[in-house]
Amino acid sequence: MKRFYLTAAIAAVALALPALPALAQANEITIGITTTTTGPGAALGIPERNALEFVPKEIGGVPLKVIVLDDGGDPTTATTNARRFVTESKADIIMGSALTPPTIAVSNVANEAGIPHFGLAPFPITPERMKWSVAMPQPIPIMGKVLYEHMKSHNVKTVGYIGYSDSYGDLWFNDFKAQGVSMGMTLADEERFARPDTSVTGQVLKLVAANPDAILIGASGTAAALPQTELRERGYQGLIYQTHGAASMDFIRIAGKAAEGVLMASGPVMDPEDQPDEAATKKPGLALNRAYEGKYGPNSRSQFAGHSYDAFEILKRVIPVALKTAKPGTPEFREAIRQALLSEREIAASQGVYNFTEKDRYGLDDRSRILLTVKDGKYTLAK
Repeated sequence: MKRFYLTAAIAAVALALPALPALAQANEITIGITTTTTGPGAALGIPERNALEFVPKEIGGVPLKVIVLDDGGDPTTATTNARRFVTESKADIIMGSALTPPTIAVSNVANEAGIPHFGLAPFPITPERMKWSVAMPQPIPIMGKVLYEHMKSHNVKTVGYIGYSDSYGDLWFNDFKAQGVSMGMTLADEERFARPDTSVTGQVLKLVAANPDAILIGASGTAAALPQTELRERGYQGLIYQTHGAASMDFIRIAGKAAEGVLMASGPVMDPEDQPDEAATKKPGLALNRAYEGKYGPNSRSQFAGHSYDAFEILKRVIPVALKTAKPGTPEFREAIRQALLSEREIAASQGVYNFTEKDRYGLDDRSRILLTVKDGKYTLAK
């Protein structure tokens, strides 16, 4: 397990002075981030970590001490990391993880400890996780709706589903049953696979035999390319829809020619150039992509980078409000952050415009989504 420190110089000095914990708490804001930089989910977590190079080092005149730990996509490790942030680092804010199962684990710890938590993957925010957790990615129903509307407009009647055999796969399958079926589509077949699987031949053969009008793939990261490729290789000619968890340049790189024509829900950060000038997401999207591609090369942009980047865009708005009433390192400051998340409105970021409420912990609307397709090896807006 590696630990990364991304801090201003004064924070580094504070780390060298363990005999003065009260001073450190008063003069810096500690943010603990657990993400997935190794294992099958690394394609999601690495961009989230990389984007931290382009976030502020101080907000409201107070330095940020950012501690980043790898959880490998494992909920148990994510829980351990989160507890370290609580007990050892005395974190004011916790973020993570890159995948749904470890994000649930982190949320549980944050809500037990009473620390604001920014989930970097979509996850079910149940009543016991609702007070202290918010989610940065778009909620499944918003992203699902744009896919089902496209299906309906293209006369899709039957849909096959293949998704992860975990909570992320469940979220998408349940959403299709809730929204897609109500729009008049029926489920032709349901198949599942595990994130580390290297073959889905058996599942794909069943889907092809069912011959649905379209297939929805509930997967994320590079693993989403596995069923995409297999379906085309097995001769499936219908429409294939991917969730926003697959929206990255790595998907095209791995799927190759099989990616052509895929339809994919995505956050607007994947194509800010084609947004109207008045779009609130355009300026932050362009800023992130220019910085990210400037360092990591053309076409390296990733909506996963947007999740962590946008969390700091939100903090730029809420931390100055919280600082008016409390000092970092105290329960009062953590409560002030929580309250500011509810009071600040129209927080523009690369992936959407956030308006959190006590009941809406995603805080996003239709401005947070676009529909992409792949043409000639590149993403373009779908029609």
